Amino acid sequence: MRARKQQAESHGDVSNRGSVGRGDWVTAIGVSLLISVVSVLVGEHKFRVGPAAIVLFPLVWVVLLGAVVGLQRWLPLGGGARSAGEALIPVGMVLFLAMLGTGIGPSIGMVEQVGPALLMQEVGQLFGTIILALPIAVLLGMGRAAIGATWAIDRESYLAYAIDRFGTSSPEYRGVFGVWIIGSMFGAVFISLITGVLGGTGLYNPLSLALALGVGSTSMMLGGVGALALLYPDQAAEIAALAALSNLVTNIVGFYAGVFIGLPVARRLYGFWCRVFRRPAPEIEEAGLVARGQVPEGDASVRPKEDGDAAVEAERPRDPDVPRGWRPGVAAYAFAGVAGLLLNWLGTGGFHPRDVAGMAVLLLMTGIAILLARKVRAIPATVWVLAIATIVTTPISPVAGVIADLVQNLNVLLIGLPQLALVGMTMGRDREAFSQLSWKIVVAAVLTFTTTIVASATLAELFIHL
Repeated sequence: MRARKQQAESHGDVSNRGSVGRGDWVTAIGVSLLISVVSVLVGEHKFRVGPAAIVLFPLVWVVLLGAVVGLQRWLPLGGGARSAGEALIPVGMVLFLAMLGTGIGPSIGMVEQVGPALLMQEVGQLFGTIILALPIAVLLGMGRAAIGATWAIDRESYLAYAIDRFGTSSPEYRGVFGVWIIGSMFGAVFISLITGVLGGTGLYNPLSLALALGVGSTSMMLGGVGALALLYPDQAAEIAALAALSNLVTNIVGFYAGVFIGLPVARRLYGFWCRVFRRPAPEIEEAGLVARGQVPEGDASVRPKEDGDAAVEAERPRDPDVPRGWRPGVAAYAFAGVAGLLLNWLGTGGFHPRDVAGMAVLLLMTGIAILLARKVRAIPATVWVLAIATIVTTPISPVAGVIADLVQNLNVLLIGLPQLALVGMTMGRDREAFSQLSWKIVVAAVLTFTTTIVASATLAELFIHL
């Protein structure tokens, strides 16, 4: 035991016995801000590969650099710095959506224009992975992990549901977890690339692609928005508004559609494809069979190196508890506001006094949304803030013009970069879990992300002109 502890300490994965210190806050803030500045200075790069386009921009760089810093072993981040980073992330992510929401209100009239397309992209998102990715996952021999990997795009709400429904020992959960962790690390980069490729072909209306970005993940959505905004700068505002609106709809109804429609369909089709490909089809139960030692060979797509999930949990670094209370809260809001203004000035090359007031308004909406989410736990802050920002910026709102004037110089793709860097920096905690994912779950994740975007965009394209 002592040897294992010493080994963990040598890699910066010390099992925590204390709390987050001042140095941890300095590390989290300083490193994330440095990564963000470097990403802005690297700037935007667009190049074509045949008819498609590859778009690289600060949001992509910041996720990649954050992951490198979080996963490298030469100067590993301590658990305290990771916990401090986790305390800073939520405010910045909600702030992202507050800014996006200010673009929905003025464009609310577009809902009537794209109404059928908005609904059909949800259908595409629901069934794209099940129809296209599930059979391939079964063919690869993933077993019941194929259900978890392909019944939805597997963001945080789906992960929580899988834990409650199937348990952490089940193959279904391991499928969900594998796609979730890959999406957390590389989702924004991958979505930006696939969206840029689709946008560069000219086969899709950029508004159809914008609607397809309602995947329930803020960072993934913003990755796609950034790529499309560079390809279609004249429609950047409409793209951001529709993507945010689509994401709002996904957060409200997408999860429930996945649970009550997508999962039952995936479970039934799993048995069908097992028969077609002559794969073992173990009985699907509510509780995982792994806990009772009844794991079919085909379900070993995400298998721990030792004797089960308990060994993985034992090896997972135990970081300090995420700081709570008014002081960490003030630090999170101050960091989001000051760093956002700094990076917006660096990225846009200009600073206006009203930017400070605009940021204050966005932080106010963020704070109200987070407070409401604590009071009404069934509705997350991301949904609240989009609703609030949309309502106060609709044409009938008496303050719509004032808010639009205050935030007009703020770039949504710049003001939240440090929080995305922190997402990458905290990945060191899941290094062991990620290293134990087999190539099959990586293929399943790529299929899930790709089919979600392609199916959603295709159905939206078919109905956008109705």
